Amino acid sequence: MKIAIQGGQASFHHTATLQYFGDEEDITLVECQTFRELCKTLTNKGADLAVMAIENTLVGSILPNYSLLKEYPIHIIGETYLHIEQNLIALPGQHISDIRFVRSHPMALLQCSDFLEDHPHMLPEETVDTAISAREIAERQSSGVAAIASRLAAKLYDLEVLKGGIENLHHNYTRFLVLSAQPNINSLDANKASLNFHVSHEVGALSQALNIFVEHKLNLSLIQSIALPMHPHKYAFHVDLEWHQRELFDTAISKIKELSRELHILGIYKKGERPYDNYSQSA
Repeated sequence: MKIAIQGGQASFHHTATLQYFGDEEDITLVECQTFRELCKTLTNKGADLAVMAIENTLVGSILPNYSLLKEYPIHIIGETYLHIEQNLIALPGQHISDIRFVRSHPMALLQCSDFLEDHPHMLPEETVDTAISAREIAERQSSGVAAIASRLAAKLYDLEVLKGGIENLHHNYTRFLVLSAQPNINSLDANKASLNFHVSHEVGALSQALNIFVEHKLNLSLIQSIALPMHPHKYAFHVDLEWHQRELFDTAISKIKELSRELHILGIYKKGERPYDNYSQSA
């Protein structure tokens, strides 16, 4: 099976793919530098499926990816939540005081902003991927340069972890979507759906839509406003809904269609286990 991911081997997308699909021997990675390239690859049948990050407990939603879900003819068929540990890694034998530049994906740099502020002698540099940053250090034998990446990246590229767990929030998870060119509408174990819709720009219009979800006992686990490029100051809404009875979801959708100006079902799938739900209950 060919799986398109953003980034390369030992990236968090790679780890999330292994977490969801299991056996690495059955997977061939199709490495993409950008999320748009990932969507194009899946659409053009360059991969069977794709795995794409969509939100993080620390920095929130990856907004451009919501637009990509609507722009391309792709469908959400699953999800997985990956614990994110960020590490400062570099060539063996170096110390933190030796590092002058820290390279990583912008999201990873943001997740480690407290550590970087505490070490102002390190200049952060944005790259396309965490693992690729590590690989380039190994290939170029770059001293004085570190990457923020996973322990798997350090192991794969023979680098040393100078400091582990440098993320601002240690209870840090990223949600990844599993994407297909084909919908998963008739899945028997589906209990979650992602929708994109917009309503008239009138008082109470959004409230009416949300009340439909409440009336049909649908749990609204996410709502995200997304700007409509051709309509200044107007927004579409991405929502994730969870249910215990599929019939209630189907009835609610028929009512939302009557109320909304445009409705897209982006995916119907089985919800992934959210580890931080148990954490919240015990905290």
